[in-house]
Amino acid sequence: MGERKVLNKYIPADFDPRLVPRSKRPKDDLVPVRMMLPFSIQCTTCSSFLYRGRKFNSKKEPVKGPGGKYLGIQRFRFYIKCSVCSRPITFLTDPKNADYEMENGATRNYDVHKDRERTEGEIESERAEEEKADTMK
Repeated sequence: MGERKVLNKYIPADFDPRLVPRSKRPKDDLVPVRMMLPFSIQCTTCSSFLYRGRKFNSKKEPVKGPGGKYLGIQRFRFYIKCSVCSRPITFLTDPKNADYEMENGATRNYDVHKDRERTEGEIESERAEEEKADTMK
């Protein structure tokens, strides 16, 4: 039973690590990632809803081309499959807005908290403009 929890393993004196074959992967290969869905979406094929927090086995790849980096931050593309119809769904990271953007296969559902933040920002900007234009204050 004590052999299961060994921290150090025996390495023979004549062991040469250069002789151990290493598996080589291409640089731009898809990396499997276990992730939770960061937002709620609706599949365009079967109209089923996939809710935020659902776990998926996804594939991650870096975005290539001119839109691949934003201020030196690498953008990533994630591939998942709909759990009902197995249609591929892709979405990208969006470092500019600290969010994600849907690419294809599904539509993103309405987010109440984002709309509230947007309207609060608009109200504050309108108040600032009114105060700036008001000569009595």
